[in-house]
Amino acid sequence: MKATFTLFFICMTYWLQAQTTLSGKVVDEKGLPVYGANVFLEGAYDGATTAENGTFEFTTEATGPQTLIISFLAYETSRVSITVEEAANMTLKLKSAVNTLDAVMINAGSFEAGDNARVSALKPLDIVTTAGSAGNIIAALQTLPGNQVVGESGKLFVRGGEADETQTYIDGIRVAQPYGASTNNLPTRGRFSPFLFNGITFTTGGYSAEYGEALSSVLLLNTIDEPVQEQTDISVMSVGAGLSKTKKWEQNSLTFNTSYIDLAPYQAVMPQNADWNRAYRSFSGESVYRHKTEAGLYKLYAAFDHADFDINQFNVNQVEKMRVDMNNNNVYVNGSYKGYFGSNWLLTTGLSYGYNQNKIGLDANRVQNAEHASHLKFKLRKTISERFKLNFGADYFYTNFSEDYTAFASNSYQSGYTSNIIAAYTEADVFFSKKLAAKIGFRTSQNELLQEFTVSPRLSLAYKTGKYSQFSTAYGTFVQAPKADYLKYASDLTNEKTQHYLVNYQYNEGGKTFRAEAYYKKYNDLVHYDTPTVVYNSVFRTNGSGYAQGLDLFWRDNKTVKNMDYWISYSYIDTKRDFRNYPKAVMPNFVAHHNFSVVGKYWVEGLKSQFGATYTFSSGRPYNDPNTTDFMASKTKSYNNLSLSCAYLLSAQKILYFSVSNVLGLQNVYGYDYATAPNAAGVYNRQAVVPTADRSIFIGFFWTISADKKTNQLENL
Repeated sequence: MKATFTLFFICMTYWLQAQTTLSGKVVDEKGLPVYGANVFLEGAYDGATTAENGTFEFTTEATGPQTLIISFLAYETSRVSITVEEAANMTLKLKSAVNTLDAVMINAGSFEAGDNARVSALKPLDIVTTAGSAGNIIAALQTLPGNQVVGESGKLFVRGGEADETQTYIDGIRVAQPYGASTNNLPTRGRFSPFLFNGITFTTGGYSAEYGEALSSVLLLNTIDEPVQEQTDISVMSVGAGLSKTKKWEQNSLTFNTSYIDLAPYQAVMPQNADWNRAYRSFSGESVYRHKTEAGLYKLYAAFDHADFDINQFNVNQVEKMRVDMNNNNVYVNGSYKGYFGSNWLLTTGLSYGYNQNKIGLDANRVQNAEHASHLKFKLRKTISERFKLNFGADYFYTNFSEDYTAFASNSYQSGYTSNIIAAYTEADVFFSKKLAAKIGFRTSQNELLQEFTVSPRLSLAYKTGKYSQFSTAYGTFVQAPKADYLKYASDLTNEKTQHYLVNYQYNEGGKTFRAEAYYKKYNDLVHYDTPTVVYNSVFRTNGSGYAQGLDLFWRDNKTVKNMDYWISYSYIDTKRDFRNYPKAVMPNFVAHHNFSVVGKYWVEGLKSQFGATYTFSSGRPYNDPNTTDFMASKTKSYNNLSLSCAYLLSAQKILYFSVSNVLGLQNVYGYDYATAPNAAGVYNRQAVVPTADRSIFIGFFWTISADKKTNQLENL
């Protein structure tokens, strides 16, 4: 027995001598103790959890050099090289993780809406719920700050830029023809249905190096990754009908919608400021097919659109009205893949093809044009650490445009061009801390048609000033090839260029969002021509210049008043441009100094109804009156529009919807067209450019059929 005790004592003494005690304290960046952190040796079970004062202590049989790991939620995991025999009374510091919900965001110049948006200025699909938008994404975006209301166009005009200065992307791939058929002073609308998208980012400037060929803005539309359930949506409207269907399988899903629009019955009832021979009508459809893999997601988006109309338009330069008949066909196909591979690599790639054809009759003259456009995209993202992410990629843009003009009893005239643009970019997201981050990059491009190589640096910084607030700033240079109206007659031009400077403040707390952004834009190498309008023998030069500066304000609140949601936008802009056929730098005719919008929605539970209202104001826009001596010195009266809407739930999945735009019937004027020569009295005659109708009314019935028997389209109306 004594021998056994002696042997046990010797073993215990040896075991205790082989154990080493590790001890220390874990603190944060401010030196405060971290309670509950895990501290352990890599590859072993030896470790401990920190006490309330941040201290820890544990023993181990390991010896010599080892790796000590310290981990805790909301902090970066730390790996420290130690020598076990010397690891006593250590002080270990943890850095705050930058991927937490309260970390700083780089968002200067961007409005974001979507299920994955950290801070949404607009809720998912919310930008199409505004009264008066009639389901048009573009019309709803015009209620955000930075946009101009150019009613005779219907397109996006951002911070003093023309409509072609905004590029549209679906799932990261460019859409070359984002608008429907139109003609002079006849507004168009976006081609895309809001029901297929759950993420929308609208940048008003200073955007990422990933995107190019846009001087003013980028609109990013992301299709739904995975539908929640199978469902069918049926729409019967005062202007047409629509059908949408979603099917799901284990790894695949398919959504398609189709619609037929014919304004003839509606216009037979409602008075019009236009002389229609055949009212606008269209047949269109879209589909999204998705296939999930273990590492990523394939998407195939396809859309088609056929539209036609026939109208007699007054021309101030001739006695008889000009007959304009339009036949438009458009096809767009987009395939994309996004997935992970290797060690923290993310691949995004895709290819798109768009075809747009117009057949236009101008009295006895005929114009036919066609555009083929493709975009090939390749992007890699490497997450090197929580604090450093590297992006790089390349783009290839191809455009072929051709046009034939046949004059009555005369020969045909052909024009057109082929463009190839190759671009590459790199960009790094650097998080110095949860409060300070930067996005640094540059983009290069080679335009083979213009024979020009450009380098465009981009830089964004963001600093978090409080739990709910932050400042951001951005700088970037941007280039874009001249529009097709110019390139089809002259290819010896250069890229148009601009520089953006932005300062942004944002506050977001529980349903309340405030944004203020000041900006300055400088333009160079804008296109000049020497004729009243662009024609085949115009002389073009790229020596134009300009600037735009202003302030955008945005406030949204959906918490203060129960069941009420509203937002307010205000923009001030000061801009001048020396371009087109302008003899000097002036404010262009598509810009108003002041733009103001209020959008509100209120749900009345007792009536099972949602009431909406949108009020839009713009100060007068400049126009040139040749009866005066000063160029572009006249201004239109201010623009005012009050629209109302009501959605009534007949049952859980059936909605009756009613809306009226310009309820007050105000006589808005967008500008004036003047004769090219004076009359016998020496006066230039003019014609006001006005809306095609003083007021519009929309009535629709929307029926959703789904497994849960609850889903409806209320949030999309």
